[in-house]
Amino acid sequence: MTFAFRTVLATMTLAAAAPFASATVLTFDDIGADGMVPANYGGLDWSAGAWSVFGLEQAPFTAHSGDFRVTADFESTDAQTRIGFNTPMTFQGAWFAGFTDVNVTFQLYLNGALVGTSQTLNTGATPSFLASGYSGLVDAVVVSSNAQAGYVMDDFTFAAAVPEPGTYALMFAGLGAIGLVARRRQRV
Repeated sequence: MTFAFRTVLATMTLAAAAPFASATVLTFDDIGADGMVPANYGGLDWSAGAWSVFGLEQAPFTAHSGDFRVTADFESTDAQTRIGFNTPMTFQGAWFAGFTDVNVTFQLYLNGALVGTSQTLNTGATPSFLASGYSGLVDAVVVSSNAQAGYVMDDFTFAAAVPEPGTYALMFAGLGAIGLVARRRQRV
């Protein structure tokens, strides 16, 4: 195999694997201390509200993984639970636990427009996953609840945008052209 062909083959293999890139899961365990969630934690914008992180065991606020989880401030409004993405991403969901009379819902935004709303999850002491229910791109997630601070959130999960099929078609056409040029140079 020629070097050019191996390079093209390796590039195509990496490109084909791109849609299967793993999601980012924010566990909050790396913050390592009780207090406010840093404004730019995990590359996201948490500055709209008073998100607190804590690790002390406290029923019914059970962490899904590790010890740490986050909660909104008691007086937070839904608007103050906005979590912003620096670039549009796909948002999968998060794990919640809390008092049995508390419910949570995700409101998903792109460029200021509401593009999706999750189902409503009634929390309990056992953590449950709330899926976003939306596979498109978002640049902000609002955690809506009938009782902010009556729940905890853990393992906030999102992924980078997967390129459109047209992007792959253009890339493969370009790689094909590179391959043809390399092949012609070998004949000369």
